[in-house]
Amino acid sequence: MGTDSDRRGRATGLGTAGVAVTLAGVFVNGLAYVVPVLGARHLDPAELSALATLLALGAIGGVAGTGLQIAVAVHRARHGHAATTRPTVLTLVVTAALLAVTLPVAAVQLRLAAPAVLLLGVLTVAVVAAGRWLGELQGDQRFLRLAGGMALLGAGRYGGMVAGLSLGGGLTGSLLAGAVTSVLVLALLVRLNRGSGIDPTAPSLATRTVLTASGATLAMLVVSYVDLLLARRFLPPDVSGTYAVGTVLTKGALWAPQVVTVIALPRLAKGDRRALVTALALVAGAGAVLVLGSALAGGLAFRLAGGPAYAGSGRYAPLFAATGALYAVVFILVNARVAASARWPAAPLWLSTVVYVAAVATVVPRTIAGIAGAALVTAAVTAVATGLLTMAHERGDRSKPTRTATTHPAGAHGTVRDG
Repeated sequence: MGTDSDRRGRATGLGTAGVAVTLAGVFVNGLAYVVPVLGARHLDPAELSALATLLALGAIGGVAGTGLQIAVAVHRARHGHAATTRPTVLTLVVTAALLAVTLPVAAVQLRLAAPAVLLLGVLTVAVVAAGRWLGELQGDQRFLRLAGGMALLGAGRYGGMVAGLSLGGGLTGSLLAGAVTSVLVLALLVRLNRGSGIDPTAPSLATRTVLTASGATLAMLVVSYVDLLLARRFLPPDVSGTYAVGTVLTKGALWAPQVVTVIALPRLAKGDRRALVTALALVAGAGAVLVLGSALAGGLAFRLAGGPAYAGSGRYAPLFAATGALYAVVFILVNARVAASARWPAAPLWLSTVVYVAAVATVVPRTIAGIAGAALVTAAVTAVATGLLTMAHERGDRSKPTRTATTHPAGAHGTVRDG
């Protein structure tokens, strides 16, 4: 058992790390928000629509990078400085191959310029590659450096586009700037990760783990966006616009406690049940505060998200905020299942998505309250199902003989490293 001073030191370190990662997340999300705002001021409507479409395609392609980061972080926390080059290369090759097949089709079907699509591909591959070094920093619990890496990647991914738009480079020029800066950032991430050698005795990261983590990340993306797509399909244009504003609250409640997942993941990889309970409590508490705030000031929430014209729709705010808060809990649970090497960790999410789509297409009322209410019910059922599966997997693990894992000094006693 550690002394009180040791525990206070770890708590202080985690608090500092949490603030740093939170600020990095705010910085990255802020830059991501600035891109379409500047695009609306520097591009004509057709180019602005193309930019929004390309950003959406890039977000989907970037899922592989998030999956790679999660897989590397889990493996690093569990096995120390294991080799991750082979699965990283395979991930990049598969990502590049899929982009080479899908982006030309998207260019034709969505009327996108070939140079812009090519540059998006380069930018996306660079973002995916960054997942390796961010994952190593996360798995080593070097959270201050991780925050720096997140900020650097955000500056490369979005800062380049912001600069390109501000300087009048247009759609192609902004994507060119983003692609160049994203590639250059990779060299900085390698330097930021100095001191992380390879232990030749540690087991290598399996490619299957990367695929599992990527699939789980994609499932989270799909299940949290599907209601917006269905609202676009089934509601009148003006009403679907109001729904789109509401989903800003959903995404805010979903991603606001993201820092908890980032910091908890290395501990979850070591089977730290207390870390899971603490993470769930923090995320649930944050969600409860956001839901309460949206219930008390729904009009203000809609005004801040969409402008004065949407303030009258504030009565829907608790629906959207509660959906996001529940999916934040699901996100923690899915990451815990990935960290525990559970089979098909995202299965409840895919099943929920299918059932939700079928319900909206057949029986759910075609109103904001109907579609948002069904999304809330879906999120609640998904959270319960994922929680039960997580508990069942934990009980199964406790019934097995204790496994001995090779850990590096950073994680031997849950110490936070920032060097």
